[in-house]
Amino acid sequence: MIATTMELINVADAADELGEMILQSEVAARYRDCYHKLYTIKSVKQKIYAFSRLKEQYEDAQRFGRFHPDYKRIMMETRTAKREMDMDEHVAAFRQAETELQQLLDEVSLLIARSVSEQVKVPGAGSLFSSGCGSCGSGGSCGCSA
Repeated sequence: MIATTMELINVADAADELGEMILQSEVAARYRDCYHKLYTIKSVKQKIYAFSRLKEQYEDAQRFGRFHPDYKRIMMETRTAKREMDMDEHVAAFRQAETELQQLLDEVSLLIARSVSEQVKVPGAGSLFSSGCGSCGSGGSCGCSA
């Protein structure tokens, strides 16, 4: 019983250390920097706010479909606002940093799972590991051996 408790403490300590290493990585630092810019640069904040406001109208219009009185206008304005937001260099940098951080976390999750067993399912292994991953949960539709 004591040995098991010590093993669990050692695993928890190693997990804390790994988490700290990830937090201190260049990938995580870039993500935090991009995230900070997203909400401190006024022009970016305005684009995000405009898109969020239009998205609410879009969702309302979707309930009624083309029978909504402002359907076409809302659809066009939402697409335009999304395009403007997506084309912003800070939004693009954030999305790239987000993807890189997710890939790092996926790789770490896969390494930990594989150290236990090849049969361990890894949620969110993403497209990086979709070929032959065996852990996508799609029943093999991605081409893996699930």
